[in-house]
Amino acid sequence: MNNILIEAKNLRKTYTDTVKKLEVLKGIDLEINREDLLVIQGPSGAGKSTLLHLLGGLDMPTKGSVFIDGIDIYGISDNNRANIRSQKIGFVFQFYNLLPEFTALENVFLPAFINRSLKFNKKYLRQEASDLLGMVKLSHRQFHRPYQLSGGELQRVAIARALMNDPEIIFCDEPTGNLDSKTGEEICELLLKLNKDNRKTIVIVTHEQKIASLAKRVIHIRDGQLFNNN
Repeated sequence: MNNILIEAKNLRKTYTDTVKKLEVLKGIDLEINREDLLVIQGPSGAGKSTLLHLLGGLDMPTKGSVFIDGIDIYGISDNNRANIRSQKIGFVFQFYNLLPEFTALENVFLPAFINRSLKFNKKYLRQEASDLLGMVKLSHRQFHRPYQLSGGELQRVAIARALMNDPEIIFCDEPTGNLDSKTGEEICELLLKLNKDNRKTIVIVTHEQKIASLAKRVIHIRDGQLFNNN
């Protein structure tokens, strides 16, 4: 089995309006191995989140390719790319992106609705979601809605949701950005545990030095280019 799980080749992204063009990514080449814990760091506006979104199939590059398990995700149909996202990728965002009208439990099992590889069984999915909330120590909060939860609890729900379809890859965009330092450390520990014990490949955009210090690999991006890769 090829150990390279994600590969970006000459990845470019330019935004254009009626006045000017903004070149956000300027030819990124990057390889990410299975079970890697990779941190992407850089100043605001450097292109970190744009790179993460392109690696995860959430946006279209202006030029270049992204391969996941050898499949060019921008060389296939939108439906096939969506299937890869739902089966192989989980996302954790800074602002949680939970649906306010749903309970924590319902938010967690929501991704299973769009995973066509799963045979839908509501009872089974609810149990899976409940187990995931137990794993992130929120069994006692599964019937609460987002407005009833703290920031740390919201992010734990978001992580449980990202794991619902048992994806191989977890992409995190500033997962501790809205949290106090203690809660942020708890989220860091949870992500590290998922990488070590659950063998998830995790890619994190963060300013949090603690995550970077514990990562297997850190890359730095500035002005749309990688300038340090270790």
